[in-house]
Amino acid sequence: MKGMTIIVKTISSWVKVLIFLFGIYIIIFGHLTPGGGFAGGVILASSYVLLMLAFGRDFAEENLSLPLASKLDCVGALLFAAIALFGLFFGAASFFWNFIHQQYQLGEPLSLFSAGTIPLSNIAIGIKVGASLFLVVLTLSTFKPDTSGEKKE
Repeated sequence: MKGMTIIVKTISSWVKVLIFLFGIYIIIFGHLTPGGGFAGGVILASSYVLLMLAFGRDFAEENLSLPLASKLDCVGALLFAAIALFGLFFGAASFFWNFIHQQYQLGEPLSLFSAGTIPLSNIAIGIKVGASLFLVVLTLSTFKPDTSGEKKE
């Protein structure tokens, strides 16, 4: 039997969606509440780590494959770099210039659309951190200690 008991599998299958949605909430509202891209990315990765612990490595790889996680890692880094360069091109000659907020003054203060490029940066960082952390845990899970008890010569 791969993974843990049926109780752990059942609870994990119920809770994984709630953990994932909470991670998305932390990323999107990171400019208004404590949190942001890094904290939300860690929470997103923890939902997949929970799947890996409960059901086994193969099941987690079916949900988020290694090539897809690697592509998401690269996309998050490229999005973050693109937001920085857009600030350079559209702003006042500096990286990460909040050009959306400066030009359009969207929303009233302390609303979801009041921060300009900050939520976009949080999304890019959340994708990057979530995929990277999942890749690290997935890579570490491939190296298992030899518990067979036989001596190797």
